[in-house]
Amino acid sequence: MSKKEIVLLPRLKRILQTLGENIKLARLRRKYSAEQVAERANVSRYTIWQIEKGATSVSIGSYLQVLFILGMENDLKEVATNDILGRKLQDAAITIAKRAPKRKTKL
Repeated sequence: MSKKEIVLLPRLKRILQTLGENIKLARLRRKYSAEQVAERANVSRYTIWQIEKGATSVSIGSYLQVLFILGMENDLKEVATNDILGRKLQDAAITIAKRAPKRKTKL
């Protein structure tokens, strides 16, 4: 493990590995070689290999640069847009104001 390698929970590691696999599949669908993507993204071939493996030592900027080369950079903007838990917590914190006193009506 390198100095920069971050220790993740197994579940989180699988998510990152899935991201790497998806990036690799996107590259292959476009029929780009790893060398082509590396050159266009201005990263090394080794970095591409690490990204496709889901390495934690690669900066998010490198992941984003590769996504840009693949035309998928906007996918990253979708992360955390559907914040179901956050909305539930926000709604739970909303308090209902007390009602105004009833007015006496003349009959």
